[in-house]
Parts: sequence; structure tokens; C-alpha cells
Amino acid sequence: MATIDIVMPKMGESIMEATILKWHKQPGDTIKADETLLDIATDKVDSEVPSTASGVIKEILFKENDVVAVGAVIARLENEAAASAAPVVHAAPATTPPPPAKETTPLSTTQDIPYQPVGAAVTPSASIRFYSPLVLNIAGQEGISMTELETIPGTGNEGRVTKKDILDYVGQRKKGITNTSVRENVPAVTPPAQPAVTATPAAPAPVSYSGNVEIIEMDRMRKLIADHMVKSKHTSPHVTSFSEADVTNLVQWRERMKKTFEKHEGTKLTFTPLIIEAIVKCLKKYPLMNSSIDGDKIIVKKDINLGMATALPSGNLIVPVIKNAGQLNLSGLARQVNQLADAARNGKLKADDTQGGTFTFTNVGTFGSLMGTPIINQPQVAILAAGTIKKRPVVIETPHGDSIAIRHMMYISMSYDHRIVDGSLGATFLTAVANELEGFDPEREA
Repeated sequence: MATIDIVMPKMGESIMEATILKWHKQPGDTIKADETLLDIATDKVDSEVPSTASGVIKEILFKENDVVAVGAVIARLENEAAASAAPVVHAAPATTPPPPAKETTPLSTTQDIPYQPVGAAVTPSASIRFYSPLVLNIAGQEGISMTELETIPGTGNEGRVTKKDILDYVGQRKKGITNTSVRENVPAVTPPAQPAVTATPAAPAPVSYSGNVEIIEMDRMRKLIADHMVKSKHTSPHVTSFSEADVTNLVQWRERMKKTFEKHEGTKLTFTPLIIEAIVKCLKKYPLMNSSIDGDKIIVKKDINLGMATALPSGNLIVPVIKNAGQLNLSGLARQVNQLADAARNGKLKADDTQGGTFTFTNVGTFGSLMGTPIINQPQVAILAAGTIKKRPVVIETPHGDSIAIRHMMYISMSYDHRIVDGSLGATFLTAVANELEGFDPEREA
């Protein structure tokens, strides 16, 4: 029987590792090609991973909740079809992993602690932090011992060392900028470092809360959202501007056309694609709003990939992205809005569906809010929020005099990164969006 390796798939351009949430099959189970083998989670989205072949599960190399590098072998299955040479190719590395360290890197990552670079004085089992296979591979290539690895500050979830952390450390190490406490030739420093740095903070963990309280542990997505929002506030000096728009023409046109639109286009017409259409038109006029910052460089994005904040049944939010929104008409925008929203609520989003956003829109009016002060979705420079649409008495100015009329009014707000978007540009862009909404043609075709 031929042995087939199942590897952790690449889920997106910037995703280098994923967490295993659940195995749907166990050793000895039969599986068909394209049948779901496991569920994984990245920092973007949860996904199902199908088997790439049919056969019987021979072994599973990672446990649930393990973080695994993209490309690492996560399971093996046996298939009756095939060549006599296949078992030899896959069996050889499995029987001799220790000697050729570089050749067996993918296999060595199939366990939590098989990392032992030459000269390491401390065994991997002494580690009290979890390291992803990607970080361990980089450490092995750079000759960083486990003792030294333990001293690298981590900026990831629960203090984990990320790829950026270790690459930054390697860069400083090559320049001779290192902490004397990480020297491998001073093993005496290691024992006190572990309990002092990591074990001691864990001691005061039990905290008493007065009064009648309920303690709820954050789920994984909520932790990621919290971390992302805090980092955004630390990264960008936020400024929020407000405006309001008379959307009476838009509301009346939608009410009149929504049934015809759904019949002809096969999808519902909500307010979201109508507002996004106005935003896209203004982004074309003010391209600096569709940009990001890299150090002291401004990266202006030529493609408009518009993210839309979507509420999940769990109460969390996710931001699927409408790719190339600048090339879509209203029908195309409506289809994308509905398809992505449905996929998000049903857990069917792909990792690529949440990447590459250049500007974000959030409809806080869906939940009854008049307005909001949204937090920028890094590395973008702005996010626009639309409040609920309400009827209000409004002064109407005409050449023949002023009058008061009942109009459909909506507040819009935008938070922007004051490092590159000043108040003038921010307010001008927001006003342009309001004018675009107010100038909606009530006689247009669907």
C-alpha cells in the first residue's frame, strides 16, 4: 500500500501557520478524497480541510489546539492504488528523523518538542512556552538554542514568539545587539530565568471578584479581535469626523425597485451595496484614502478591495472583503455583499475572503445605532460607519424660500489615521460620500 502525506495547506498569502481545531477522522478510519479531514483556524477565519486522497488514516501527527506551520505534514494515510516505490519514499524519513536535521524538518514539526539544535544545553522539554514549527525551524537554521529562544520577548497571542519576533531578534543578533542573559555559554543563567520570568507571573493568576458576577472566558476569535483593536489604537492616531446625509431619494428608490431587482438579479437589494457604491465612487476621486503606511512610505492601492464588517451569530465580527469593488456595478456589489455575508454567518468563508482589504465599511445602523466611532482595520488608514436611517423634520432650502419637510436622514462617520489623513482630507472625503448619497438619481434603472 502506498503512503500519502497530508500537509497543512496554504490558506492565504500572509498566513504561515494555523491552529488545529478538530479532527473529523482518527487512525484506522476510512476517508474519501475531498471529504473533510479536520477543521483549522487562522488569525483570519476558520476553515475545513479536505483530504487530498482516498484511503485509510495511518497516523495523525498533531493534536487538537496545536499550531502548525503551512506545508508541514499533519497526517498520513494508506492507499491501495499505487506504486511499489511510494512506501519507500515516505517510510525512509520516518525511520531516520534524527541524523539529517535539514532533510527531516517537515517531519520534526509533526511533534510539539523535537527541536534540538547543535550545542543546545537545555532540552526542548524544559520549554514552558509553546513555539510554532515555523519559529522552531528559523531558530534551528540560525543556531538559536532553546535557552536563548526562551529569552526572546513574544508579541503573539499569550506571549508567543511570532515569525516577526524571531526575525527581528536574528537581525539584532547579527548586528551584535543581544542580551547578555541569552548567551549559550552561561548555562547558570537559564534556571533562574525560567521561574523568574514566566512561572512567577502565573502565581497571582487567581483573582477574586466582589459581588455577584459571572466570569466568561473569551473565545479564540474574541481574543484575536481584542488584540487587533488594541494594536490599531497603539498604531494609528485616530480622528473621527461626522456628517449627515438626506437619503430620501435612495430610500424611496430602493423601496420601489427591490422586488424587481431581486426578480431580475436573483439577489436581495439592501442598503449596504448602495452605500458601498457611493464610497467606491469617492475613493476613486480621493485615492489617498485607499492606502496604507509602511514606515515613512505611503502605499496607495490602485485596486479598491472594500471590507464590510459582518456580525456573526456568536456576537463576534468579521470583515470579508469585496475584491475589485471599483469594477463592479450595483448588481455585482449586491451579489458580493449577500454571498460574503451568508458565507460569514454560516462559517463558509475562505481565508482569502478576509484578506487584502484597502478600506472598510461598517453599517452600525443595522443594530439601531445613530452613529459610531469605528476603529481602523489595520493596515488601512480609514473606516466609514453608517448609522440607522430615521425620518426627521428638516429645513429644505429652495430658490423660492425655505420649508420644513419630513426626510429620511442618516449620520455617517469616519475614523482615519491622522499620520497621513489630516482633518481637511478626512472631512472632504466624508462630505463627498454624503453628497453622493444625497444626489442619488431616483429615476435610475436597477
